[in-house]
Amino acid sequence: MTLPPNFGRAVDLSGLGKPPATISNNSSVLPVTAANIASQFLTVSQTKPVVIACWSARSQESQVVVDVLAKLQAADEDRWLLGSLNVDTEQDVAKALQVRTVPYAVALVNEQIVPLFEQSYPESQIRLVIDKVLALAADQGVGAAGEAPMEPEEEEALNALEAGNFIEAEAAYLKLLARRPQDNFAKLGLAQTQLLIRTAGLNADSIISAADTDPLNLDLQLQCADLEISRGDVELAFARVLKCVRQFSGADQTRAKTHLLELFLLVDPADPRLIKARSSLASALY
Repeated sequence: MTLPPNFGRAVDLSGLGKPPATISNNSSVLPVTAANIASQFLTVSQTKPVVIACWSARSQESQVVVDVLAKLQAADEDRWLLGSLNVDTEQDVAKALQVRTVPYAVALVNEQIVPLFEQSYPESQIRLVIDKVLALAADQGVGAAGEAPMEPEEEEALNALEAGNFIEAEAAYLKLLARRPQDNFAKLGLAQTQLLIRTAGLNADSIISAADTDPLNLDLQLQCADLEISRGDVELAFARVLKCVRQFSGADQTRAKTHLLELFLLVDPADPRLIKARSSLASALY
């Protein structure tokens, strides 16, 4: 996932003129169409950030991302506007926003486009992206920054992540946790960064294939779970590591349990998938 370091050039959407299309099933999300993108989204982006989630009826994954963003937008109490773009019915808008795949999300700040991500991520990671959008927008005089000032180590970590230096980011979060052991943001940031470190350079297709053919290879199973949760397949990742907890013993079981607890940090504590997995872990151990 890339957190944009600055804002790109303005995108000219004035030539679009198709009629409105049907939107996703989430009634809390405002549909983006060729007819309203200028008046209801570009105009609003001058006063607060706008996030547009691009989806397709052909991709359930993309619709889940829309739902996650809707949940986060509601929690932020209207600090930013969420739009939903059906790429199948609004192809001209999708082309103007440079959509190549779904799920895809972009931000609009002061009528400028900021690409955010083009694959599914756990809610906790999308939360960090939105927080970064709000901070970047505030730097441009659009909207308001978060209530709490950013810790210096946190800023160091985010800068390192933007530069793709995951080791530096990990060190920064560890410094912050040494000073503030109960900082939940630092715990989440560290867990995300360590996931990025573990999955960097892995070939997802080969790892998943190898893990499926060699269920007793703990290294492969844990790598596969990392890849699954990084692309938003939370239940698959949890189930895979829970199976390891059940089938291994001794040091290997402890390693699997520890890994699963690290994956738990990446998911909203109120997420029913996490609650179910915690219960299953307790049953597996006791």
